[in-house]
Amino acid sequence: MLLKKPTLKKINPDFGNSIFVQKSTTERSELKPFWHFHPEIELVYVNEGKGKRHIGNHMSYYNDSQLLLIGSMLPHIGYTDRPNHGSELLVQFLPNFLGDSFFNVPEMEPIKHLFERAKNGLLFKQQTQDLLGEKIHKLHELKGFSRTLLLLDILNELAITDDYEILNAESFTFETEVQDNSKTEIIYKYINQNFQNHIPLEEIANQVSMTVPAFCRYFKKTSGKTFTKIVNEYRVVHATKLLSETQLSITDICFDCGFNNFSHFNKIFKEFTGKSASKYRQELKQILQ
Repeated sequence: MLLKKPTLKKINPDFGNSIFVQKSTTERSELKPFWHFHPEIELVYVNEGKGKRHIGNHMSYYNDSQLLLIGSMLPHIGYTDRPNHGSELLVQFLPNFLGDSFFNVPEMEPIKHLFERAKNGLLFKQQTQDLLGEKIHKLHELKGFSRTLLLLDILNELAITDDYEILNAESFTFETEVQDNSKTEIIYKYINQNFQNHIPLEEIANQVSMTVPAFCRYFKKTSGKTFTKIVNEYRVVHATKLLSETQLSITDICFDCGFNNFSHFNKIFKEFTGKSASKYRQELKQILQ
């Protein structure tokens, strides 16, 4: 999925709880992913799953597991897009779920700073996943005081580790005024279905009954990027998926993703990932070995 005007999502914890916890398997998901934001901080642990992560201006593909902390009001879309016999645990809580002053005391200072960093989206690496995965899953079994204590323990571990990367380093802003969500829904659904083909600006503008100049202004205003840049990014994310999951040649992958020029594909791929497609695949093989 791609950037559009996000929808405010309302979180409803169980009665008697200020922490929302939901567990689902990646074999079956009854919830349709959508581009949204909410005031709650969100902790996501996916064990053995495959899918796209899209947080703020960041897009990438994963094919194993992931541990994310997404800050308050940061737009995102979730996570697994195909079954892999794993599970996903979602934890959501308000920044002040223990009161307005709780995280202002000296002992909570590391967690307070963690919440600030999470506003740009944090991806924790394998070492931290291995350390905390079991604890995070246990949150689903606990209630009340026990759940709160365990969550604080997990947050403290996340706060003191440097085993993470910031996903949305450029930060992300969006307009909160009410806009035509059906229009953006049409645009990104069309991109999702047609990114492997050439999409002329006239064609996509016609989908929402806009002139090309009006469409370009609207898209840049709501996404922060040009239409061409977003489509190319989506193609590169698809390329990383094919590089990791198939034995297709890089040339075949180039054309399968919608690029019609191999040198242009290499240039865009390197701009997006920091490395060539061949080096990306080589590093993947080294990791697997």
